[in-house]
Amino acid sequence: MSTLTAHFDLPLDNTAPSFARAAVAAVLGSWGLRDSDWLDAAMTVLSELVSNAVRHGGGEVVVDVEAYGRQAIVSVADGSSVVPRRREPDGTGGLGLAIINALTARWFVESYEGGKRVRAELLPCPGEGVTAGGTSRTETA
Repeated sequence: MSTLTAHFDLPLDNTAPSFARAAVAAVLGSWGLRDSDWLDAAMTVLSELVSNAVRHGGGEVVVDVEAYGRQAIVSVADGSSVVPRRREPDGTGGLGLAIINALTARWFVESYEGGKRVRAELLPCPGEGVTAGGTSRTETA
């Protein structure tokens, strides 16, 4: 089974989460991963990762998406090597990692080009999964 991939460089400002959601939702949908509840959860995870990278990271913010079968992984990299950690919620945040933990099969941090990359393995998408050739076509041409 082949893996489909996509890569996005994001603006380093408050538009990054919405740009990432729109781009990744379009890609996942074109790959056949269209369950609306699953996509909502995936976009919530992505928003948290990108928001954390913009707020606490440094340098550029990069999103990678991988999919195979009914599985998908979203990764967000930034220029900071500081590993995210849970903190007590307050008026400015603190719930992001708890949300990510609740909506993923697992997540982890790895070194990436002098900074870090947070990889979130999403729960399996209900339905058929990735369509043949990575397109939205389900029948042969």
